[in-house]
Amino acid sequence: MKLVAVIGLAMLWQLNGFAQVTDKEADLKGIQIDTLDGWKKGGFVALNISQVGLTNWAGGGQSSIALSGIVSLYGNLKRGNSAWDNSLDLGYGILRQGSGIGLKNGVFLKTDDKIDIVSKYGRRASEKWFYAGLINFNTQSTPGFNYPNDSIAISRFLAPAYLLGAIGMDYKPNDAFTAFLSPFTMKATFVNDDSLAYVGAYGVEKATFDDLGNIIDPGKKFRMEYGGYVRLSYKKSFMENITLTTKLSLFSNYANNPQNIDVNWETLLELKVNKFISATVSTHLLYDDDISITDSKGKVGPRTQFKEVIGVGFAYKW
Repeated sequence: MKLVAVIGLAMLWQLNGFAQVTDKEADLKGIQIDTLDGWKKGGFVALNISQVGLTNWAGGGQSSIALSGIVSLYGNLKRGNSAWDNSLDLGYGILRQGSGIGLKNGVFLKTDDKIDIVSKYGRRASEKWFYAGLINFNTQSTPGFNYPNDSIAISRFLAPAYLLGAIGMDYKPNDAFTAFLSPFTMKATFVNDDSLAYVGAYGVEKATFDDLGNIIDPGKKFRMEYGGYVRLSYKKSFMENITLTTKLSLFSNYANNPQNIDVNWETLLELKVNKFISATVSTHLLYDDDISITDSKGKVGPRTQFKEVIGVGFAYKW
């Protein structure tokens, strides 16, 4: 009973202390909580289109129409000493070439295709450091081809797909920059397509065939790697209508050629003309030692991959 009485008196004392807080102090506390805690959500959507029509054009060429889109969404939750950051980036583009204004007998070519999901949770360790865990998943949505050969797909949905899980420390000195460092990282590669998995595409173990072409060992559609991971992210609005976002990811496989670092570097520059019109410039640099590419001379091996997309069209940001 004495313990209950002591707890009751302590609670009454706390309530009395809270009651003495002035209205202005309460308002300030409310503003601080609203500013620091809660969800921060936003996004950017852009749709770009370009068209060329040629009729009896002596200089030669082909009529074409190109369409590309970008969707970038984020939802970040901060509550007390915890922070949960989530992002979804989508990109898709097609190009159709053919003769005449109507583009009859034209063909569709894929120019861009990206699905990228990142979720990161952190618990504050100090003013600028967080204990953190991160999950990243990325793939593409439709088959890809090595044009002009459009009969054999070299990629499909979930072929490849990458799932990365990491535990480490997250450095957040300000709202613009973060650096996630992980010495304990798992990277899984999926190739959910028999024809691609059989030849060992994207680093999975390829199938074994006999002299008649029969499968002795089907190989694997899955590959697991363990290593170290670094992810740097920077987003800054330099002017009211110019925003730069760049993300750099580095991964080293401890067990297999750790000096050959996988690189994934994406940059998006948004140039807003008005509320609904903008220009975007995006670049994507990739290097993966496990992905073999055939160059123009027929040599097969890992190569630096680079993609650049420039578009002007409809855009909306919130």
